[in-house]
Amino acid sequence: MKKFYIFIEYAYLLLAIFLLVEAFRSWSLNPQKSYLYLAFSAAAVFMYFFKKKFRKKIENHDKKN
Repeated sequence: MKKFYIFIEYAYLLLAIFLLVEAFRSWSLNPQKSYLYLAFSAAAVFMYFFKKKFRKKIENHDKKN
């Protein structure tokens, strides 16, 4: 199960990279759409760090018990 959580963490990073690429690719065509991509990319990076911290917290709790 821990490997699944690590996979999900890196999936958020891949999503952030994809959204950044899409934002820069569509910047000249539709800047408003690019801002949306950038916002979702920032949210994905935040979720990566949040999930990583939460997973480590759970692992430390499991080691104590």
